[in-house]
Amino acid sequence: MDELGPVIQGALLRRRLAELRRRCGLTQDEVARSLEWHTSKLIRIEGGRTNVSKVDLDALARLYGVTDPATIEQLRLLNQGARAKAWWSDFRKDVSDAYLAYIGFEAGASTVRQFQPLTVPGLLQTEAYAETLAHGGTDMSVLQQLVRLRMRRQQTLKQRSAPPREIFVLDEAVIRRHVGIRRNPAIMPTQLRHMVAVARETEYITIQVVPFDAGSHVGMLRGAFTLLEFEGGLGEVLHLENGDLHETLSGEDPRISDVRADFEAIIEEALDPAESLMLIAEAADCME
Repeated sequence: MDELGPVIQGALLRRRLAELRRRCGLTQDEVARSLEWHTSKLIRIEGGRTNVSKVDLDALARLYGVTDPATIEQLRLLNQGARAKAWWSDFRKDVSDAYLAYIGFEAGASTVRQFQPLTVPGLLQTEAYAETLAHGGTDMSVLQQLVRLRMRRQQTLKQRSAPPREIFVLDEAVIRRHVGIRRNPAIMPTQLRHMVAVARETEYITIQVVPFDAGSHVGMLRGAFTLLEFEGGLGEVLHLENGDLHETLSGEDPRISDVRADFEAIIEEALDPAESLMLIAEAADCME
């Protein structure tokens, strides 16, 4: 459970507490009155805007009639995990809180589905490629932190006992642009060969390419996005990115279902995984 990270453990705890409350037929106002709280306190707890103290968690469990020792222990462990320091907190000075919130969800996802129209996905980037992308106008110390964060994300998912299923769909423009050509012409072909090797050697990673001859497709208008799925009954999370702007959506936001449908439509236009890897290898050969 610890490897899921504090964001996911907190979400699981909140979901479980809300389920227990509803099972008892209690409203948030009724719970607050019973515990002599302001209703806003319970709203903040169930909404994830404040942590739950051990005393408050025990009070909620008693009110909800939770007597099974195993269930009580599970709630306490989730609460401990939710309050633990996240590894990504070391990067708070270098990236936005919105992006770190996404990383917290990503760290505990069971499936990652991503479309990228312009750049190689961060979870597939080599250090040299990541450095090249972050180089323009970025302070060297910040650049190093950004690259470290990207590599740490890759490492953390890889080291999980059950790594997430990762499905990446790229526009052909991603593999044709010779990123880094002025710094070192080998950066991009090395990046492309790295992608091919990772996809062939790692059973849980799939890469597909939408070729130029597919013509226009919905991803050209949609832009880059990531859909995360989770075990334990948590809903999907959608992450939208546009340069340095990041937005993470969860719950019943209608954009999630819209983007899910768009992802399936984009895959329909893509080459199958084997053909995609052949095209990526061919692009690497052309650059060399």
